[in-house]
Amino acid sequence: MHANSKSVVSTQSTVHEQLASTLARHIASRFRKPVMAYNRSAFEHSIAAWQASGKAHLIIDAGCGVGLSSMHLAQQFPDHFVIGIDQSADRISRLTAWPGEAPKNQLRVRADLIDYWRLLLEAGIRPARHYVLYPNPWPKKAQLGRRWHGHAVFPALVALGGYFECRSNWQIYIAECAAALTQISGIEVACEAYDPHPTPITPFEQKYLASGHALWRCRVQLATP
Repeated sequence: MHANSKSVVSTQSTVHEQLASTLARHIASRFRKPVMAYNRSAFEHSIAAWQASGKAHLIIDAGCGVGLSSMHLAQQFPDHFVIGIDQSADRISRLTAWPGEAPKNQLRVRADLIDYWRLLLEAGIRPARHYVLYPNPWPKKAQLGRRWHGHAVFPALVALGGYFECRSNWQIYIAECAAALTQISGIEVACEAYDPHPTPITPFEQKYLASGHALWRCRVQLATP
């Protein structure tokens, strides 16, 4: 793994001053974007695979990329079924040769998370665990709405409940995500330094660690309706 990753650069030095008002607006209004047919098909296929697996509990690996994190989560939680979701057809279809035999309790699917999260909520499916690992930080100040916690879909994500964890190499992203989770759920969530010991579970986590970056996460056990 090449240790050549650049640190996140932004004019922001703290949590975005418009985060709270942006979230309040999203909470007060219903997100009505139509669901695309390919996302519904991917959703139905992946949920059918989980139901056929015989595993009672579901893990969502949101933005799974080439699937290393999904493999690690499936190994860590053998009594769960892991659905890794990524919008890139190239990353999903890439046959990366990870060490060892791929666990059977996982599936990767190409879908847009904006639709997939809302379809989970619509179907009444509540994942036991939910991971958003190293999302695009969109570090420009004007890009708050592109960060997941600043997007209109975030209240739906929080409404899914279960254990939720987000990781990033940009402390402000995690501080904002923690603040957004606190505002919506009423549960105090902290931004904390994170050491992925003993094994980094995503290629980005490996690269950032090798590049000497500090890593951060927020996590919370959300109420499940």
